[in-house]
Amino acid sequence: MAQDHIRYDILAQDALRGVIRKVLTEVGATGRLPGDHHFFITFLTGAPGVRISQHLKSKYPEQMTIVIQHQFWDLKITESLFEIGLSFSDVPEKLVIPFNAIRGFYDPSVNFELEFDVPLADEEEIETSEITAYPVPAEGAEEPAAQKEGEEKKPGSVVSLDAFRKKQ
Repeated sequence: MAQDHIRYDILAQDALRGVIRKVLTEVGATGRLPGDHHFFITFLTGAPGVRISQHLKSKYPEQMTIVIQHQFWDLKITESLFEIGLSFSDVPEKLVIPFNAIRGFYDPSVNFELEFDVPLADEEEIETSEITAYPVPAEGAEEPAAQKEGEEKKPGSVVSLDAFRKKQ
């Protein structure tokens, strides 16, 4: 197989992170989520540019999942990151999360999930990365597939960018 000098894997991940950026930008503009939409966002807490309180960092030393649903504030989005205010056990926190630190994005209201291959800080550098679609849990499941600990995920199919193109 020929060497990929263009790095389509990186371009595809950037494009799919753009989906998250666009969705959050629209939510930030209105200040609320449309319909029943809500998001689970899993990110690496030790990734470059992540800013969270020391309390959250000690509780979640590798990664954490936030839920953006009813109570959030000060949502600001830039090209490379987003800032959000959330409450953890009635304690308000400000989080800064670069899009490159995101491992997963899930909207259970429409069973939409993206998962990114972002190595943990202590994992070896991975030369290539994949974007894989995983089976989404059935309606009423306790937690999204990305949340179950100790369970090996089985890849489904590779996400096609055609799914995001406008139909003519």
